[in-house]
Amino acid sequence: MKNKPSYAIDSVDHALHLATVLQQEGPMGVSEAAARLGVSRSTAHRLLQMLVYRDFAEQGPDRRYQAGPVLRPADPAGAPVALLRQAAMPHLRALVARVGETVNLQVLAGTEARFVASVECDQILRVGDRAGRVLPAHRVSGGKTLLAALPPAELTRRYAGTDVDLVRLRRELGLVRRRGFAVNDQLTETGLTAVGVAIPWPGGAEPAAALSVALPSARFDHDLLPTWVGALSAAATAIAHDLG
Repeated sequence: MKNKPSYAIDSVDHALHLATVLQQEGPMGVSEAAARLGVSRSTAHRLLQMLVYRDFAEQGPDRRYQAGPVLRPADPAGAPVALLRQAAMPHLRALVARVGETVNLQVLAGTEARFVASVECDQILRVGDRAGRVLPAHRVSGGKTLLAALPPAELTRRYAGTDVDLVRLRRELGLVRRRGFAVNDQLTETGLTAVGVAIPWPGGAEPAAALSVALPSARFDHDLLPTWVGALSAAATAIAHDLG
């Protein structure tokens, strides 16, 4: 599991966090940036100006900042990330309270799963905040549920020319569709296991995003899998309702 470095540089951490937010959630002003980071407006302004200098951000005519040419925007097929995050956060917090483990919200971008929100549990041994991380979708529990919803031709198109075994992936995604959930058992990090479900998009289109519970593998219990999947599914349905 990823831990914050012992000698973390807060200014670098803030700048990278801000760049991630601009990329995934869209334009924001200085006051919004300051509130998001928990810093003063003057500090937020200096951070934004440095991002502009290095082409990670641009300032529009309305004086709000947006992702610059260095960044590539996420391309989820469903709702805008900011709307997803706003609708999902109350349900993520409630889900953490219910299952006692860290919960993540993910969107699909090509062949990657992007973590756009994360709520940590309060256990001493826990999975940390994953917001801003990008991982291969075919290894991530939430990513698998989103890939499983793609039409076969689209799945083939996305993985053409990659080293991913498409035959094996299709077989695994078929199992995900039948079960209605996916498991990542230490495929992305040793000692980390996650269970994910897709968030249905109102109207029956492809899922808007995915929801996952992540925990230390030492606490993973197959007997609790139905409980976790039930809690995830209920939260996913509630988020879809709020998006509708």
